Amino acid sequence: MEKTDQSENIVSKWCIISLASIPLVMTLGNSMLIPVLPVLEEKVGISSFQSSMIITSYSVAAIFLIPVAGYLSDRFGRKMIILPSLILALIGGLIAGFASWKMDNPFTWIIIGRILQGVGASGAMPIVLPLVGDLFKGDDEKTSSTLGIIETSNTFGKVLSPILGSAFAALLWFLPFFSISIFSLISIALIFFFVKVPKEEDEPVKLKDFLRNIKKTFKQEGKWLFSVFLNGIFVMFILFGVLFFLSENLEKVHHIKGIKKGFVLAIPLLLLCIASFITGRKMKGELSTIKKLMVFCLIIVSASVVFVGFTKEKLILLLVVTSIVGIAIGAILPVLDAIITENIQKEERGTVSSFYSSARFIGVAAGPPVMSLVMTDYLNVTYIASSVLGLVLLFIVFKCVKVDEIDQKKNSA
Repeated sequence: MEKTDQSENIVSKWCIISLASIPLVMTLGNSMLIPVLPVLEEKVGISSFQSSMIITSYSVAAIFLIPVAGYLSDRFGRKMIILPSLILALIGGLIAGFASWKMDNPFTWIIIGRILQGVGASGAMPIVLPLVGDLFKGDDEKTSSTLGIIETSNTFGKVLSPILGSAFAALLWFLPFFSISIFSLISIALIFFFVKVPKEEDEPVKLKDFLRNIKKTFKQEGKWLFSVFLNGIFVMFILFGVLFFLSENLEKVHHIKGIKKGFVLAIPLLLLCIASFITGRKMKGELSTIKKLMVFCLIIVSASVVFVGFTKEKLILLLVVTSIVGIAIGAILPVLDAIITENIQKEERGTVSSFYSSARFIGVAAGPPVMSLVMTDYLNVTYIASSVLGLVLLFIVFKCVKVDEIDQKKNSA
């Protein structure tokens, strides 16, 4: 009872809102630029592939630094890593914005600013997941529910992104870069004042011991962790590939531009957000339910994504198909968060969840450039191959995610 009361005192509503602001801001920092990419291509004089690098540079920086941030958060504390990371994201937005505003050929400096933002994202967004686990020690239901809110904030950022990005760009084409800095500043203030991290009773684990523990964790839990990581890569690759394609398709095929395009792009993302919220509220932290949801969502993604290319000329059908893809991805994201956060020991939770976040960023980084290369000549082949890959992952989940084994190891730990 005493632990529960303590966690309730620490975890106020404003604390949860503050934590949820991080994935919201970091998602806006990336997804908000997707509807603006065709405008950037025109204003900066770059190709479709080069514009995709504005998304990818952010994600690649995060891929390599997220595991480092995870270890540092385990070693020095979550908040001590989150706040400087948000400051870096703020500075990166300023660099990209000023370069776009003042320079004749700003592309290189935009990429530098985006890389700096990616570095900031690597030390902020992934740390939220283990911090939620820290705040609700031993309470799987509250952990799952809060993770659902966190993931919903992430997906809600994706809903707002095309609308805000298009609206800002309609005022000034480079304004989205500056807005990222403003949002980061708001998140910094919220985290500083409202997030109270529980005091650590134990001494931080030394690097040598930490590495040994991580090796042991991956050895013992490697099969199901491998499965979860692959799912994270897959669903984010599909999501950002589809969004990049949809943004280009709406302008070039259906001649929908500006804020109107932003609202159309937001339709599948809104359904993704709703699915994420409902799943987070309903799954209750039960591992058997988590596995069933993983299987169901993979089936839906694999069955629907194959039709994206075939419906590109028919706007209503295209939105129906991409909305179904969005719902399935929205439902699986909090499931993947929960299975890691609830089944990894606290000492390794920050780093393991960071590896998972890093895996997700691989999908984010790969989606837009791959789509820019294939959407002219190999669009349908790519989506068919994605569907087959989803079915392969379905088989891996059946083979690797064994509920009884995971529960047994968790209870014996």
